[in-house]
Amino acid sequence: MKLTILGGGGFRVPLVYGALLGDHAEGRVTRVTLFDLDEGRLSAIARVLAEQGAGVPDAPVVTATTDLDEALRGADFVFSAIRVGGLDGRAADERIALAEGVLGQETVGAGGIAYGLRTVPVAVRIARWIAELAPDAWVINFTNPAGLVTEAMSRILGDRVIGICDSPVGLGRRVARILGADPDEAWIDYVGLNHLGWLRGLRIDGRDELPRLLADEEALNSFEEGRLFGPEWLRSLGAIPNEYLHYFYFNREAVQAYRSAERTRGAYLRDQQAGFYQEMGTPDTPALAAWQRTLADREATYMAANREAAGIGERDEEDLESGGYEKVALALMRAVARDERATLILNVRNGTTLAALDADAVIEVPCLVDANGAHPLSVSPLPYHAVGLVTAVKAVEREVLAAAESGSRATAVKAFALHPLVDSVTVARRLVEGYTAEHAGLSYLRH
Repeated sequence: MKLTILGGGGFRVPLVYGALLGDHAEGRVTRVTLFDLDEGRLSAIARVLAEQGAGVPDAPVVTATTDLDEALRGADFVFSAIRVGGLDGRAADERIALAEGVLGQETVGAGGIAYGLRTVPVAVRIARWIAELAPDAWVINFTNPAGLVTEAMSRILGDRVIGICDSPVGLGRRVARILGADPDEAWIDYVGLNHLGWLRGLRIDGRDELPRLLADEEALNSFEEGRLFGPEWLRSLGAIPNEYLHYFYFNREAVQAYRSAERTRGAYLRDQQAGFYQEMGTPDTPALAAWQRTLADREATYMAANREAAGIGERDEEDLESGGYEKVALALMRAVARDERATLILNVRNGTTLAALDADAVIEVPCLVDANGAHPLSVSPLPYHAVGLVTAVKAVEREVLAAAESGSRATAVKAFALHPLVDSVTVARRLVEGYTAEHAGLSYLRH
């Protein structure tokens, strides 16, 4: 099988290749094509993959190209992990939003809207390209904002595009570990949108063990989300929120922490990765070691501003393990290619799963995956407070999609103004002015 990775010069690509190296079963991926517009980044990541695969007899063959047609032809799976505007764009998104006193995170609030407005037109063009050159391929989308971009691509590719994220998987694994359960054997009741969901139960042998965790103060303080939100708030909710909900529940504290930080997360990653790719410009640099060192620092500093706002200090070693989006992607490909049934938390079209949303709305829920794709499983209704957030943010996503399709500046302003974390139409207008002045990728917003 052939896997094409769009954004193949991206820093996290070796995680995907590492997962493939551990798969030796029949029907596995045997060819990986890296596509990127930046030849220098492509070359650097190709070197890392070459060192990863050294000594592995059946390592997938890697090719790199800047030709999208070449990359897509013959693909069985397409993994999309592009970043329109690069990390310079992300840093600008954060800076412009924070100057207006609102959140600029890349998937949440004003920054997420700006990133979506830049990314959706490109993602739609790519979806059309895939439909023409690789109509039988399955598309796995990791491009942020993942739910929004998956919904945009699904308008062309239907259910053959599936979004993935490691946040809910990581949360489920941490909660299972605290409860002494095998994460692979536990049923995780999780529902919401991408980066806006709640773990509402964790069943072991048919019994929901989450109430036991919520009643245990010491246990709640022993993992990242418990410390981030605090036991009292978690018991009030009766659920464990995705870490990104910290931006909603503690918005003032998060914005203040971001504004007082020496650098925003985007600026930090921009500078860190620039250092990595510059180091890789030296031919004798040990590529894999340089990448591993950079990755370790990246993971240790994840959501540092939020932890500072919550007063919880550095991440514990056991919290450094993410859900492993590369493992989710591999499990998804296995299930589809080999008809090996699996239950995974994915971003898919709603159908009739959540009554508050229409059938085409992309949501993040447990899905049964088989050779016919991902099928959302039935979940109990959301409480009203969650319905409010989910429907408000989905309304914003729809305005982003409408603005990307029409080029309407007024619709873009509406997207910003309707977001729960943007508190003024006047601020929304200034944000659109600031972002369109900064990003060439938003020049289509003309009328």
